[in-house]
Amino acid sequence: MTDFDAGINANTNTDTDTDTDTDTDTRTDVTISDAIDTYLQRKAVGDPDGPGAGAYAANAESILHRFADWVDREFDLTSLFALESTHARAYAADLREKTERGAYTASSAHTYYAVVRAFLSWCVRGGILETNPAATDPAEAALPSASAGADEDGDTDTTAWNLEQRRRLETYVRERALTADGATPTERRSRLREYAMVALLAHSSVRGAELFRVPEDDRRSGATWDDVDFYTGTIRVLGKSQRLEDVSLLAPARTPLRRYRVVLDPPSNDWPLFPTRHAPSIARRVRDALADRGYDDAEIEALSDEATATELAREHAIAPPAITTEGARSVLKRLCEDAGLEASGEYLTPSGVRAETGGDGDDTSTSRQRVRREATRSRPTLRTPNGERSIAVPVDEPLEITILSHSTRSSGQTDSE
Repeated sequence: MTDFDAGINANTNTDTDTDTDTDTDTRTDVTISDAIDTYLQRKAVGDPDGPGAGAYAANAESILHRFADWVDREFDLTSLFALESTHARAYAADLREKTERGAYTASSAHTYYAVVRAFLSWCVRGGILETNPAATDPAEAALPSASAGADEDGDTDTTAWNLEQRRRLETYVRERALTADGATPTERRSRLREYAMVALLAHSSVRGAELFRVPEDDRRSGATWDDVDFYTGTIRVLGKSQRLEDVSLLAPARTPLRRYRVVLDPPSNDWPLFPTRHAPSIARRVRDALADRGYDDAEIEALSDEATATELAREHAIAPPAITTEGARSVLKRLCEDAGLEASGEYLTPSGVRAETGGDGDDTSTSRQRVRREATRSRPTLRTPNGERSIAVPVDEPLEITILSHSTRSSGQTDSE
């Protein structure tokens, strides 16, 4: 028995009542998810046929489980033995479609497919599959071309914006924010939100997919206030490497972010920097959270009748979902239109805003790397876990000093104020 078979058998149940006299295939069925788990276990401890880095398993885990969920959802298929090249081709076509609408970059789509193909090749080497359904020309031909679709932020537009255009956009949102004193609280918060969004993209190397929520990737749920450390001037994000990274925030990014935080007044640090304004999404999150806390349907309905989902989220400290990358692009499109900005008829996307990151027009990869570093294992001291965000009070009572006057010393009475 190979290591592959041993791992699979540990995750599956065999049928002891099989008729051994028949000529039918009596192989133990293997689910795609079980095979993935075994594959990841092998990779985590080092694959003898590969580089042996456990980091690969961590990076591949979400990709492979999303693939398994996708196959189950699209084809009601869970058996590894039932996978065919038509399924792999459909998966490649789905990646291409997501690339064309800006959810993935072309390079990311190819990476995701390559991870699935490598997993299935491992199954072939282990003797569980005869052929790799993903390693066929028709399936791979359905992938997006290398130059198609979105850039690294999930932005479909690659039109270059010059420094002057970016400065005009930033000037526009800054002036709107700073002249919002007479506006309603909601409008003032909205303007400061847009100013902070543009400033973050313009004055840091943070990417749109790191700042906003990517619906297709459950690990990219959007940056929260717990990720921001104003003391060190950094924001912690999930980088392209699938590892946590600390990204430097320049002063022009920190100041708008601080102002925005004051008016947003998040009830908890797990609140997203840029919450969605999609009411159904907020309501769904609130209902699920209240149900998890023990509220029954009647109680949830009663609360919903008395307040909006946004109000309930604040009252019960239920963090709403973050705005999606697509939502952020819509915001930037509107801002560009309001500011009268155009670039070959296209609006400024998140990557276009941050194209000058690095300072003085230096947009080299080296300058970007200087403002990024792998996150430290220990969190900064100013970051506190969700359950420990209480106000510190002194344990001992303050020292009282009593001054006795001549008239009270003899009687033993004190002179209090």
